[in-house]
Amino acid sequence: MLVTGGASGMGRAAAHLLARNGAAVTVVDRAADPARDVAREISDSGGTARAVPADVRNEDEVEAAVAAAVDAFGGLDGVLTSAGIFHGDDLRPVGEIELDDFLLVLRVNLVGTFLAIKHALPHLVERRGAVVTIASTAALKGHGYGPGYTASKGGVAALTRIAAVQYGPQGVRVNCICPGGVDTPMTMGAWSTPEAQRRIQRSVPLQRVAQPEEIASVAVFLLSDAASDLTGQTIAVDGGATIA
Repeated sequence: MLVTGGASGMGRAAAHLLARNGAAVTVVDRAADPARDVAREISDSGGTARAVPADVRNEDEVEAAVAAAVDAFGGLDGVLTSAGIFHGDDLRPVGEIELDDFLLVLRVNLVGTFLAIKHALPHLVERRGAVVTIASTAALKGHGYGPGYTASKGGVAALTRIAAVQYGPQGVRVNCICPGGVDTPMTMGAWSTPEAQRRIQRSVPLQRVAQPEEIASVAVFLLSDAASDLTGQTIAVDGGATIA
């Protein structure tokens, strides 16, 4: 299994859970030392993992990371694309955002997802493997902030559907998770303020944010044979926020 953004947050949690379920995991992240730390934690716990530093915006680096995973473990059964960013300068109305800021978010969140899927697909076809992408509830409803983030995550959900249609006949399943609020380093404690807590209570039926392990558990299920008839689906894991 290959996990982009595997050095922290949902990617890190998924890498650990995949390894505990017997997968050999390639941890891909531009943060080289944290990625190596995750691989070492997995190995120290009796699992199998290696780290490959790569920036998902760079096609050569993504292609090399996929090749490294295949070379190390003899093939590739699944990919989780969890690399993604928020960007402070994106948190403005559409008419006030600079093009470079908008494109930066798209390059990481959408282009990075595309590149990982593109270069993994030939190997996944060989193994009749699976892909799980990470979008956001921003792909399903307007949050009122982050035009670049929202557009990128909507693109991830759409890319998931077309890949599922095109590669389903070759046995590859492709599904998308749309998390709501998740307590990860990327959110930098944004859910801990009193106003954030009040907002959660008003808008989330379960009245809390998720832990990374809760998103990881759904990803691991979707990558497993237990989800053998699921493809092209966009699954909100959000405490009920999108139905409230």
